[in-house]
Amino acid sequence: MHFSIPETESRSGDSGGSAYVAYNIHVNGVLHCRVRYSQLLGLHEQLRKEYGANVLPAFPPKKLFSLTPAEVEQRREQLEKYMQAVRQDPLLGSSETFNSFLRRAQQETQQVPTEEVSLEVLLSNGQKVLVNVLTSDQTEDVLEAVAAKLDLPDDLIGYFSLFLVREKEDGAFSFVRKLQEFELPYVSVASLRSQEYKIVLRKSYWDSAYDDDVMENRVGLNLLYAQTVSDIERGWILVTKEQHRQLKSLQEKVSKKEFLRLAQTLRHYGYLRFDACVADFPEKDCPVVVSAGNSELSLQLRLPGQQLREGSFRVTRMRCWRVTSSVPLPSGGTSSPGRGRGEVRLELAFEYLMSKDRLQWVTITSPQAIMMSICLQSMVDELMVKKSGGSIRKMLRRRVGSTLRRSDSQQAVKSPPLLESPDASRESMVKLSSKLSAVSLRGIGTPSTDASASDVHGNFAFEGIGDEDL
Repeated sequence: MHFSIPETESRSGDSGGSAYVAYNIHVNGVLHCRVRYSQLLGLHEQLRKEYGANVLPAFPPKKLFSLTPAEVEQRREQLEKYMQAVRQDPLLGSSETFNSFLRRAQQETQQVPTEEVSLEVLLSNGQKVLVNVLTSDQTEDVLEAVAAKLDLPDDLIGYFSLFLVREKEDGAFSFVRKLQEFELPYVSVASLRSQEYKIVLRKSYWDSAYDDDVMENRVGLNLLYAQTVSDIERGWILVTKEQHRQLKSLQEKVSKKEFLRLAQTLRHYGYLRFDACVADFPEKDCPVVVSAGNSELSLQLRLPGQQLREGSFRVTRMRCWRVTSSVPLPSGGTSSPGRGRGEVRLELAFEYLMSKDRLQWVTITSPQAIMMSICLQSMVDELMVKKSGGSIRKMLRRRVGSTLRRSDSQQAVKSPPLLESPDASRESMVKLSSKLSAVSLRGIGTPSTDASASDVHGNFAFEGIGDEDL
């Protein structure tokens, strides 16, 4: 999750008090909350009491006199690095102290009073689920309310997550981010002030082996089935005409488990697809469609005069990755403080092991770069749990002490209609190369940004390989 403080505001104090500087905290490029230096200092002091000074990153010191514009900018940069460091620390970033601070600040900034509201959550097939929640309910509270409405058992709640999406004109979903524990879902959606933003329930794991746990339950089975049918209809899952015929036959027999078993064998089953974007693979400014799943990033592309092709990058061969943001300069080529900021350009760059002794940077330019990074991290987390012999049930367990509010009225997951005839315009796809080392990739060196080292995500699942493995 990408925290930034791109700007400050000079604001008047309450009841005509003295002016103060407010810091706008953005999450994934969207304003989350507005806070004062004293509030962040209070957060720092509370974390220091709980975890000790040695654990915390450096916090910008107090100043006795008013700050100059240059000092304000310096403090902004220091506070941004501080918030990023705290969030990326496994202990501090998951602490209730840190997350509750951000939730309170979000509610205060958006000036949303605490009251009961009806919140609409969509299933993957577009079915609407209305739940009664408080505007101050955090993400896990809302997830539990949806589970209660659907009668999903407690031990399966962690297998699903809530995602913020933007509904496009054709009804397709463009994924913005996975809703986090530091935000209030109702406030997050309401603050965007647009009807096109929705909350969607979708499974939160990548390894299809965990489907077995979910399919043991009737509601879990229906949720997986509805999501899979929807993904096939969208073209996210790649299906041949014969496979399509077999799937439709199983639908007609209402053989949901058998349907899912066949779907599990299909390319891109369980993947998350992103909007069309641009990459420097296999050449500069190449239009691609990125999908994430099965411990890899898949890039679908079409070179001039060639068939639709696919290149795959395994997560275990990514040494590290980073998300960088930049703002294009005005036409004059220079910018000055106080001028309007242009549209932020986001890039995901990862260092990939192309052959035994050759690492190569690959860059994807996309507004969804941060969401891609979140997917990579969650795939690595899942791989590490599996490698250590741990249980995904424990990894996805509900928070200690939470009480599940069972809904008075429950709602069944609707069975989706039969698959429509396959889209004749969809092409078959071939692998770009049996060996990525044979593909001409443009080297970009270190990404050309001023991002700090704390922005780099080291990959604990990275594995050394030999040429014969490529």
